Amino acid sequence: MKIHPFADAFPMLDPDELLDLAESIKTDGLYEEIVLDTDGVLLDGRNRLAACEIAGVEPRFTTYTGDNPRALIFSHNVVRLHISKGQQAMITAMACSVSGHSPRGLAKTHGLSRTRLSAANVVLTYAADLAEQVRVGAFPLDAAYEIALEHKAKTAAELEKLDRLSEHAPDLVKQVSESHLTLDDAIATLEERQEQERIRNQIAEADELRLADGHTTPPLTQLAKQGDITWHKAHQQAEQYVTHRRSAIHHTQQAIEQAAQHWTTIRPPITRPDTAFAREVHAGLSPEAQELTAHLTPLS
Repeated sequence: MKIHPFADAFPMLDPDELLDLAESIKTDGLYEEIVLDTDGVLLDGRNRLAACEIAGVEPRFTTYTGDNPRALIFSHNVVRLHISKGQQAMITAMACSVSGHSPRGLAKTHGLSRTRLSAANVVLTYAADLAEQVRVGAFPLDAAYEIALEHKAKTAAELEKLDRLSEHAPDLVKQVSESHLTLDDAIATLEERQEQERIRNQIAEADELRLADGHTTPPLTQLAKQGDITWHKAHQQAEQYVTHRRSAIHHTQQAIEQAAQHWTTIRPPITRPDTAFAREVHAGLSPEAQELTAHLTPLS
């Protein structure tokens, strides 16, 4: 017999309780009829029907002709005292997942906690095995919810990794999907590729600077590709060059700034080199300073 999904979500009696019910029905008969809808779908009375079969008693049925079978099922089941609030929430979430109804509407109609319903949906989505245990009362909803949140976070992290792989390494996604690589191994491979690419880009940038600065030695990229040096060695030399160049620029700027600060003092012997004053100043300079004034004279 087909059972309404809402009714099917409620746990059956345990075997001992079901045997007790069967014995009662065998002795005293079936007091409450089993409820079907107009299509013969069972709405209420699964336990009574099972107990009748055990007792060998012919069940009696009645037909529900109302327009809200869910309300009937809830009124006969959710309010049972032996069903916890967590079970109520999980049963509602499960029933809604099958029927497509909104749990929010049921929460409002039957006074169920939206917070519990939300927790039940998270458990149903991310820890389905625990959802069944919550439904039958074998595991508390709050504990299942905490575990489901961990599963949800793990799932989100895995999806983020897959998105990253899809964007940067579709070939690795294929290997993961074919179980040739684990997701973490694929991410490690991607990161290794990206690190190699970063290193080679840094070497290429250093080569461009060397060329712009007038160096005529072979580019480090060329040497590494030819196998004359390793990529690691090329990267070291590239970093050393960039660091040295940055330091040289800084010191040169400082020297020029210092010269500029004393320009008013330096300028007279530079602009009037034929005076006795200029000749005496020039005579007392080091060869390097004399060379500098010689370069500055035509610029003045």
